[in-house]
Amino acid sequence: MYTTPDQPITHEVLCHAASMISPPGTMLTGCSAAVVYGLDMADAASPVELVVPEKERFGPVRGLRIHRGPVRLCEAVAWREISIATPARMALDLMLRSAPRTKTLTGRLRAAVAYVDQVLRKGLVTEDQLSRLLVGRRDWGVVLARQALTLVDARAESPPESELRVILAMDGIPAEPQYVVTHAGQFLGRLDLAYPDSLVAVEYDGRWHEDPEQMKRDEERRAALMRRGWRFVLVRHDDLSGDVSRIVAKVRDALRAAADFSPLKSAA
Repeated sequence: MYTTPDQPITHEVLCHAASMISPPGTMLTGCSAAVVYGLDMADAASPVELVVPEKERFGPVRGLRIHRGPVRLCEAVAWREISIATPARMALDLMLRSAPRTKTLTGRLRAAVAYVDQVLRKGLVTEDQLSRLLVGRRDWGVVLARQALTLVDARAESPPESELRVILAMDGIPAEPQYVVTHAGQFLGRLDLAYPDSLVAVEYDGRWHEDPEQMKRDEERRAALMRRGWRFVLVRHDDLSGDVSRIVAKVRDALRAAADFSPLKSAA
């Protein structure tokens, strides 16, 4: 495949190139298929993900991540010189293969759910379609995929928010995503994760939140909600990449504090 000097080498360009050297019956899937469908899940440094028929002697090839297995006709459509997974099959492969065995169960679910939340949010597939696709399957990792499907939520606005939601759910304190707070019909704010009965909010402060203007808006919004009794637990990028038990401990502390200062206890 030839490109012009001014053409950027994107992941989709690499996928096209991979399609030209792949054997018949090959299917583009996983993060690579997601890029073609308009999701930002891979870049030019990421390997192109393919499913190749077991009978084909192909690979290893630098820059390709090759999986072997059957491709059902109903799970792929023509794309370039090969085929591309349907959104449902792509989401299944994201759940099956995005989380290596070296991670803990929670770590594997964090990765799988974060990917599928993005697919759901874009409207490429529904939870019902994924549930039907999982019926009767015996792929390696399908048990994890079924568990991941119980945790997905299209309301998640970013992968870190999805991961944070999974961490809390796996520790027995599931939170409601994208909770809207109003007072007297007036919109006060939307919370990443919330425990409405306890007035506890958990929010992910990504690196982009270090922008001064964004920080000011966040502080004003939180101040308005704190005046209405809300407590906040803020989670940073470094928190998610470290010992997540500390996040859980902070949230549990906030929930206990909220219970200690509840109106019913105060009245007692």
